[in-house]
Amino acid sequence: MNIKQFDSTGELDLYAARIFADMLASKPHAVLGLATGSTPIGIYEKIIDMHRNAELSFQSATTFNLDEYVGLPRDSSQSYAAFMEERLFSHIDLPPERAHIPHGMADDLTDACIQYDQLLAQQPLDLQLLGIGHNGHIGFNEPAHALQGGTHIVELKSETREANARFFETLDDVPTQAITMGIGSILKARTILLAVKGKEKAEIVKQALTGPITTECPASLLQTHANVIVLLDREAGRLL
Repeated sequence: MNIKQFDSTGELDLYAARIFADMLASKPHAVLGLATGSTPIGIYEKIIDMHRNAELSFQSATTFNLDEYVGLPRDSSQSYAAFMEERLFSHIDLPPERAHIPHGMADDLTDACIQYDQLLAQQPLDLQLLGIGHNGHIGFNEPAHALQGGTHIVELKSETREANARFFETLDDVPTQAITMGIGSILKARTILLAVKGKEKAEIVKQALTGPITTECPASLLQTHANVIVLLDREAGRLL
C-alpha cells in the first residue's frame, strides 16, 4: 500500500488527476472506475483542466461508476448520473455509450445487478477511484457481518443517509436503498486509488489502513489488494 500525504487538497487533487492522465497516456482504452460525493469533485476539476489543455483524452476510454441511488431518475438533480454529467462527463470527450452507471430505476433490480457484473467481467477495471465513508463504507458497501462480492442492492445505514442529506432538501428525501458495485468487483481492479480529505475522516482512515481486516469496516479489505495508492490531506492522515 502506497500512502501519500499532501499539505493541501489542491495538491492531492492534482496528483490524482495525473494518475488518470498517465493511465490514459499509456493505455488510451483504459477502463476506469469512478466515484461520486464531495471527495472527487476537485479531482474531476483538475482532470477537466487537463483535458482542456489537451493533456488527456477519454475518447477511447470506458468508465464504470461505483453506485447509484434506487428510485431516483437519472435526470434527478440528486442522482449520481446527474452528478457525473455535471461534474465530469459534459466537460470531456468520453463517448456517452461507454459511461456506465448502475440502473437504479430498473424494473428488475436483480437483473440490472447481473448485467452490470457481466459488463465488468468483459471489461476489467484498470483503475478504480474510491472515497471512504465515515463508517468505513466504500461504494455503498456498508459495514456488515458479511459482504457481497458482486453488484447488489443495499439498505443504507442511517449515518450514511445523514452524511448525504446535505445534497437533499431534507433527510426524508434521501433514498433508503442504493445499487452498488460489490467489494469483489472493486478488489479486482488492477490499481485502486483511495482519496480521503478532512479531519473528520482521520479515525476511519486509521482503522481502515492499520486496523484489523474486517467486514465491519469494508475499507479495511483494501489491505488485501496488491496495488493500492492512498492519497490523504494532512487532516485525514493526522492519526497515522
